[in-house]
Amino acid sequence: KINHPVDPVNFYGQSKLQGELAVLKLNPQSIIIRTSWLYSSYGQNFVNTMIRLGKERQELNVVADQYGSPTYAADLAAVILQIAEDDQLTAKASGVYHFANLGKTSWASFAKAIMKESGLRCKINGIPSSAYPTAAKRPMYSVLDKSRIIRLTGMQIPKWQTSLKKCIAKIKAG
Repeated sequence: KINHPVDPVNFYGQSKLQGELAVLKLNPQSIIIRTSWLYSSYGQNFVNTMIRLGKERQELNVVADQYGSPTYAADLAAVILQIAEDDQLTAKASGVYHFANLGKTSWASFAKAIMKESGLRCKINGIPSSAYPTAAKRPMYSVLDKSRIIRLTGMQIPKWQTSLKKCIAKIKAG
């Protein structure tokens, strides 16, 4: 069951949708969780990249006209565990669910919040997508509707700002 309208704008999005449809065809009882703008204190991701660049540079140009909801990997893991460990949820749940932290932001505003929370003085200049060409077309608005997963789990999803603070505190703690 794909209950939300989908309109992939690039090959990556098209292949993800094809994969979801294949999984649901093979096993209609499957649970698929879509997410967006995933980050953590580990590995290469937008938060860690912004912190690294914020230490190296005085200012950065970051796209300001693409909107989404950042997702802290620890919050995503928590909801996956909640669903996986609850036999009643897994028995009644199937299809595609969306999970990301609450709220929306642009990449530039997200970068500004990262700098502020990290105590870095790197200036973020918001630029239009047209000034930052990429090989793959990016969606201008990719905020996910989390109402279905909230109804399923009853989970209080944290705001993206709250989770960013937790992640950066973890990074600072080493």
